[in-house]
Amino acid sequence: MSKFIDPTAFAKLDRFLLRMKMGVGKSTPKEKCYDPNDTSLTFVDEDDDLDFLCEGFASPRAQMSCGHAVTPMSLTNWCLKQLEEGQRKFVCGVCGCNAVWDYKEVEKMALLTPEEIQHFKKMRTINAAVTRKCPGCKSSVAREKEFNLCVSCKTCTEKGGRLYEFCWQCQREWKGPKPRLDRCENDGCCNTALKTLKTCPDIIFDTVTGISGCPSIRACPTCGSLLEHKRNHCKHLTCPQCKIKFCFVCLKTFAECSKTSGISAPCSRGVAPRQTFIPVWKKN
Repeated sequence: MSKFIDPTAFAKLDRFLLRMKMGVGKSTPKEKCYDPNDTSLTFVDEDDDLDFLCEGFASPRAQMSCGHAVTPMSLTNWCLKQLEEGQRKFVCGVCGCNAVWDYKEVEKMALLTPEEIQHFKKMRTINAAVTRKCPGCKSSVAREKEFNLCVSCKTCTEKGGRLYEFCWQCQREWKGPKPRLDRCENDGCCNTALKTLKTCPDIIFDTVTGISGCPSIRACPTCGSLLEHKRNHCKHLTCPQCKIKFCFVCLKTFAECSKTSGISAPCSRGVAPRQTFIPVWKKN
């Protein structure tokens, strides 16, 4: 059976650029909070199910259509994360919940500002694209090699009489050695996902013993979605995007890991090192 690369993979490493340009790469300076008198919301006295970084947002908790509790800030952050990973649909981040939220529900429950609404729209458009505009001539250029950020433009090359290459990630003329998957040598060129995998703190499990040095954020070994462990579950997670269950510690599938270790015990293979690339989802 033939295999093909998901079309969204071609844009997978560059969808952070727009977020940085729009100025929403960091938390909103003024925290968004629900109006406790809003009768259109269902308020609950529960933990924020999407506060994966334990930031403790001050807003009252309200229920999404799937029944899980959120705050405007945690919902905004989770949906931005999905947009960065190439998604156009918004899936609940609670382990085991595969609910897909309607965009209008997200817009309302996240209390999206006009700037955020515009940003969400542009990100969803980018995630549907498989080409980028050349920064030199503005013509559409397809990326031929998924593991190389250096892309050549035939139009600019023919017009200028020399090879013209640009960075798929920062959309500026290429600088530095090639091929490279992480970045070019232009100032500010950075793959936020890879940086997150490299710099995120280690996790201290509440229910898994004898494990140290495990990053708190992993890229799903199957589809590349970034996932954060909430500490209070076993070491296995089911990816909301590809639905594959895997071990957060050794990065093997649940079936393979379970052959040699229990759900709350150290893995026989030890802790997998920090990931240095984002896996590309290949569907059968």
